Amino acid sequence: MELSPKQIVAELDKYIIGQDEAKKAVAISLRNRYRRSKLSKELRDEITPKNIIMKGPTGVGKTEIARRLAKLVKAPFVKVEATKFTEVGYVGRDVESMIRDLVEAAILLVKNERMAEVRDKAEAAVNSRLTNVLFVKRRDLYAGKTDEEIKEILSKELYTDKYDDEQVEIEVAEEAKAMPLMPGMEINIGDVFGNMMPKRKKRKNMKVADAKRIMLAEESDKLIDMDNVNSEALTRAEQNGIIFIDEIDKITGKGGSGSSSPDVSREGVQRDILPIVEGSTVSTKYGPVKTDYMLFIAAGAFHMSRVEDLIPELQGRFPVTVELSSLGYEDFIKILKNTENSLIVQYKSLLGVDNINLEFKDDAIKEIARIAVLENENSENIGARRLHTILEKLLEDISFNATGDHPVINVVINKQYVEEHLAHILKEYDLKKYIL
Repeated sequence: MELSPKQIVAELDKYIIGQDEAKKAVAISLRNRYRRSKLSKELRDEITPKNIIMKGPTGVGKTEIARRLAKLVKAPFVKVEATKFTEVGYVGRDVESMIRDLVEAAILLVKNERMAEVRDKAEAAVNSRLTNVLFVKRRDLYAGKTDEEIKEILSKELYTDKYDDEQVEIEVAEEAKAMPLMPGMEINIGDVFGNMMPKRKKRKNMKVADAKRIMLAEESDKLIDMDNVNSEALTRAEQNGIIFIDEIDKITGKGGSGSSSPDVSREGVQRDILPIVEGSTVSTKYGPVKTDYMLFIAAGAFHMSRVEDLIPELQGRFPVTVELSSLGYEDFIKILKNTENSLIVQYKSLLGVDNINLEFKDDAIKEIARIAVLENENSENIGARRLHTILEKLLEDISFNATGDHPVINVVINKQYVEEHLAHILKEYDLKKYIL
């Protein structure tokens, strides 16, 4: 059963604070895909996704909403920046490259699923190969045992980490190099001649742990039908693909009819993106891909321009516009305390590796949130990214001095600790109060 819009929003709430309107819009778009899949083919072909523009300052969760959404439904997802594309005839990335990137993401997604399905068989094959390699090296250590008994012992021990650091020499296939054909496109010689010419192999020395990883990929490839993977991936890219176009506000032509050439170029990029979003067929090395049913989510700060500055045709292909609000004091507290794998959890885990046990008191979290608000108000507003900057500065001394070769050290982070270690920031804002 597919997730309902309320369930989708509940999942997004675990990672993103606030922005209920944006979450609701993407949840409805996602659910509509499921609804569409249950209709007759005739009607299904008539229904296209309702693309979304998310408008709001940086660091408020625009990218995270789209990324978590794709992860939630295991959909192929790519993020592109509109500023990386240029009008046809100029130097830069071709707009169709976003579709090729999506197809590559879809193939990786499907291939990983297939590899998970055949993992047990692949691991058994790897174990057998490595058992033979270790048998040659270690046979003399098992005097009095038959070859079969030695191999059985080695096989069982290989499933543990016992030999992971031991050096072995194995035969691995050489990767065929990709040759560029034109900007944005390349061809892998191995893909073309793979069936006609045997793969070249070479012997390499490496640890057993590395050999396991390389052999697992090789054995999995033998068990997977790549034609089936490619076919499934193309279908998923067409029907479930999500493309996130960031910084779309940077390609608006703000100058009107008398605009300068840079604005003309920006409008040219919009016109190049238009057929992709409207629905067209793009050639990829895996076959043609239709973009008609892909979901496009565009985002931008729009602090120097408006959504209405986009060309009307492109605006028409993004019927849903949602505005994300700036983050405030309460939002920062929730981000630090209530989100899954929050920044505090991340730093505690990182420093825990070096025997530092961090404990954040509530008054410290409130002070960090207050400083984040001050910083965003008095300098560039970078939203929740400000918390990364503050925490990195706050824990700089601990991170630098922690070595891991000492017993566990308990460090309590309270309001006083925050004030002492971020005194230079607080002093700056205290002085600003007296500047007229």
